[in-house]
Amino acid sequence: MKDLFSKIYRDKGPLGKWADQAEGYFVFPKLEGQISNRMKFQGREVITWSINDYLGLANHPEVRKADEEAVKKWGSAYPMGARMMSGHTDLHEQLQNELAEFVSKEAAYVLNFGYQGILSTIDALVGKDDVIVYDVDAHACIIDGVRLHLGKRFTYKHNDLDSIELNLARAEKIAEQTGGGVLFISEGVFGMRGEQGKLKEIVELKKKYNFRLLVDDAHGFGTLGKTGAGAGEEQGVQDQIDVYFATFAKSMASTGAFIAADKEIIDYLKYNLRSQMFAKSLQMSLVEGALKRLDLIRKSPEFKNKLWDNVNALQNGLKAKGFDIGTTTSCVTPVYLKGSIPEAMALVKDLRENFGIFCSIVVYPVIPKGLILLRMIPTATHTMEDIEITLDAFSAIRERLENGTYKKLSQALMEKMGE
Repeated sequence: MKDLFSKIYRDKGPLGKWADQAEGYFVFPKLEGQISNRMKFQGREVITWSINDYLGLANHPEVRKADEEAVKKWGSAYPMGARMMSGHTDLHEQLQNELAEFVSKEAAYVLNFGYQGILSTIDALVGKDDVIVYDVDAHACIIDGVRLHLGKRFTYKHNDLDSIELNLARAEKIAEQTGGGVLFISEGVFGMRGEQGKLKEIVELKKKYNFRLLVDDAHGFGTLGKTGAGAGEEQGVQDQIDVYFATFAKSMASTGAFIAADKEIIDYLKYNLRSQMFAKSLQMSLVEGALKRLDLIRKSPEFKNKLWDNVNALQNGLKAKGFDIGTTTSCVTPVYLKGSIPEAMALVKDLRENFGIFCSIVVYPVIPKGLILLRMIPTATHTMEDIEITLDAFSAIRERLENGTYKKLSQALMEKMGE
């Protein structure tokens, strides 16, 4: 019999094998200073494109004041206990009611964390006789939720309507045999590609197939739609989303999440969400902070307007310079380049050290081998100067990638790795 840990010593995994070269710089980097368009990395100022503070609320004076007063009032512990046992308050209910109204649903339920929340929501909605249909590019939290399912599950090709319909037909056939139902899961905005889920087309298929729709709108909430209510509002189908999920970790610049649906559905979920029934309630300071953030989102459309001014300037500028940004229809701005993992490391180091640009690098296994994805998150705090500097820097690093500069620099790294 093998030692359980033998695989750990033998194989660090596709990302872990680069830990000695990457940790502390390419992964687990330490950004310093207040959350902003410009922060410090290893003592140098950098333009940051990796912070999910879409609306710039993290350090808004009213938000900081509300957070500070809430911590002074409640501390960081209250309430102590799960919502069902001892962690429920009037403020939790107030936040739920305001969130439900904002996203045009009958009811909402506040969650302590987004990842656990969506995972547990999936688990609560389906039983062994039910079938799940979900996008192959779904976020890890959705995949982990689906892994808990004891019944059948099918992935469809990303945003592919033919594949969607094919798998809905398969799911419906099986559900008819088992006596179960079908849960369809899409994201409002896919966080890597930046594409919106095809919610309008998906809900149209309800006329032909019997399924319920769960939408994870982490990146759409606060950024899309006339009021900021998300991808469903943007596409005019918010009322056709059966269960709506969003996190506080993006536009709200905080911690926590919520689900919204018909009252009967929320009443069921709050009694069956294991990650909420058996875990600590969202702290009061975060609840009060969320109320202030939601109030600003409702009353201050200029935050979203400024965000989109920056998004359009960045994305149009990249396209004008011939960069491939895929088919993003959101604030998420992917820049696709061709190269190896060592070349990607050399490229990102050049961006940070010589151009003062900090953005996330995404490589295999998250995306196919041979591709480099520089994932950029514009925010309302970025300036046109930030964008111009970044566009010039990207032109320079693309030229160096294409003329082999990074390949030469990466060879030393490969030799060090013994490959």
